[in-house]
Amino acid sequence: MATAARDVRIGVIGAGALGYHHVRILRDVPGAKLVGFFEARGERAAQVATELGVRAFERVEDLIEAVDAATVVVPTPAHYEVAKAALGAGKHLLIEKPIAATLAQADELLAIAKRTGALVQTGHVERFNRAIRAALPHVEKARFIESDRLAPFNPRGADVAVVLDLMIHDIDLVRTLVGGHIKDVSAVGVQVLTPFVDIANARLRFEDGAVANITASRVSRERMRKVRIFQESGYLSLDLASGEGEFFRLRRDVDLAELAKGAQAIEAFVERVPITAPEGEPLRLEFESFLLAVQGRQAVTVSGDDGREALAVALRIVAEIERTLPSLAAGTHVAAGA
Repeated sequence: MATAARDVRIGVIGAGALGYHHVRILRDVPGAKLVGFFEARGERAAQVATELGVRAFERVEDLIEAVDAATVVVPTPAHYEVAKAALGAGKHLLIEKPIAATLAQADELLAIAKRTGALVQTGHVERFNRAIRAALPHVEKARFIESDRLAPFNPRGADVAVVLDLMIHDIDLVRTLVGGHIKDVSAVGVQVLTPFVDIANARLRFEDGAVANITASRVSRERMRKVRIFQESGYLSLDLASGEGEFFRLRRDVDLAELAKGAQAIEAFVERVPITAPEGEPLRLEFESFLLAVQGRQAVTVSGDDGREALAVALRIVAEIERTLPSLAAGTHVAAGA
């Protein structure tokens, strides 16, 4: 087991498009001693090992035995078997989103972690986006959230519904921004280029009455990742792609009677409040937080329970869409690779 007195011996399981960056970044993150990685495809493993100068293990079992912790970046259908073996050996894990393919799998993984004392962090990397970090200190009793995540078509991840490919990021974010539990879910979706849902919209109502409206598309001409938060004190507009945001706060000296007399410029009743957060590559910040948790220096930022709840909501959304589009392939609920 790792302690705060020494670097954490860590490995990466899966070296695909995202796993490559796990290996690349973990080579020089403070507190980490990158032992190596495992990739089932021999040619890919050799390529990554050569490019990044990191040892490729031939067997995942050998990598698990050699580390204190690991990141799991294999396709989601393989999360369960890989994580089960590592958690059973008491190894701490950062599991890329979604945490598992089914709730039953997620529950079993969390039960194993509890039994062995292993930490589980879920890879919802948008929590570390600079715009989100800047906004959180200003969020107070959010009442309505509008989130749009649009992307051009990419075959990677297109073997499942866009809900589990892209929207799950925003499900975790709105849960973070509002807090509490989601009471009701309504959703619609359409197929465009794949047998699965390519465009989806979900309306989530929380127990406290707050509402979130989330749209995700993977057949858009341009990329967009924006979140707008409405609360009693004002309005926050966040651009996750650029990491920037603005807070338009209701002025305390506003005379509502005067506003009612006629149209007024927005400056008459709001003030722009700068919101900032330190620069930082979200994936690197995610690793740093995981390592600090493993060393016992802070709590896990995005827990396994957080990942389980995001998956539960995503599957509710998929089920609601399937209810209105029964022609959808039965496999839409199976999550894509990370």
